[in-house]
Order: sequence, then structure tokens, then C-alpha cells
Amino acid sequence: MKHVLLINAHQFYEGISSGGLNRTMLDTIEEELRQMGYEARHTAIEQGYDIHAEVEKHLWADLIILQSPVYWFGMPWIYKKYVDEVFTAGMMQGQFITGDGRTRDDPSQQYGSGGLLHGKKYMLSLTWNAPTEAFGDPGQALFEGKTVDDVFVANTANYKFCGMEILPAFSSHDVMKQADVEGDLARLRRHLAAIASTAQ
Repeated sequence: MKHVLLINAHQFYEGISSGGLNRTMLDTIEEELRQMGYEARHTAIEQGYDIHAEVEKHLWADLIILQSPVYWFGMPWIYKKYVDEVFTAGMMQGQFITGDGRTRDDPSQQYGSGGLLHGKKYMLSLTWNAPTEAFGDPGQALFEGKTVDDVFVANTANYKFCGMEILPAFSSHDVMKQADVEGDLARLRRHLAAIASTAQ
């Protein structure tokens, strides 16, 4: 049986973000992956966590999916704290990385090649106020042609640095002004099915 770690990075803001949509997305992800033979473990960052238990969950998982709202073009700050604590512990225990891939004896090795979590996969699932058309179009003033994966490269680099394979992100767009939850859930199911088919 394959293992998936589902991380909920939602942070509550009254009147703006209650967390219901992100919970719905995670419930759907878990339901779909269970049907594909995955066993799931969960972390809801806002509810608290044990650092060393989180390290063990990352070691246990074959697939890690982070579900998060996008606040000010990034993750909620509690997620950054989580990464700093969990990944630093994993590094200090020699379980996530051996270093940055280089050594003083051989600094020519590629930076970012010291990860130990090879064979694991990482995927982002995001909820945005930004509409779909804001991405991938050089004529759009804000992102100037960048994709969601481009915008979140600083996030995925953490996992790639540790040796994981980065899967294409999933996004629910325009959730504040033109929400289409049922349509998004249908797209999410197709996205997961496509990922599962390439993992066979």
C-alpha cells in the first residue's frame, strides 16, 4: 500500500478565510487516493504538531500533498514556521539531506543535490482569489506570463532540495468572486487520476 501525507496549511481569518474550501479539497483528495490504494496520514498545521512526528511522517510518505490558501502570493506564515522547524529537524537528524550536495573537497557538485528523500513525490493544491487568466499570459501585468508553478518555485524548491520529485500543482482560481467548487472538484479528481496513471 502506498502512503500519502496530507498537510493542511490553512490559517483562519474571520470574515476572509474560514477554511471550509481547503477542507473540502483535502477530503476529496483523500477519498480519491484511498480508492487508488493509498493510506493517508494528516497534519493540520493550525491545530499544532509535534516536530519529530512530522519528520517521521515525511519519511513514511510516498506522496506529500500540501493544501493551502494563497495569502499575499504565498503560504500562510504558520506554514513557513512549520517548514523551518520540521525540515531543520530532518536535516539535523541526517534524514532529509546530507548537505547541499557540494563538499569543500569537491565544490563543483551541483547545489541542491544532497537530498535523501528520493522516490517521494510532492504536490501543491492551492486556492486563489486570482483568476485562471492571470497566469501563463505575458500580457498580464502582474505575473507577466508566469505559471502557478513558477510563482511557487520557492516552495517546491524546499522539497526538491531534499530529493523529492515535484508534481504539477493544482489550483482552484477566483474562489472569492466566481467560485465553481463542483467544477474545481471535478478537475481535481482528473488531476489526481492523471498523476496516478503516470506513477504506475
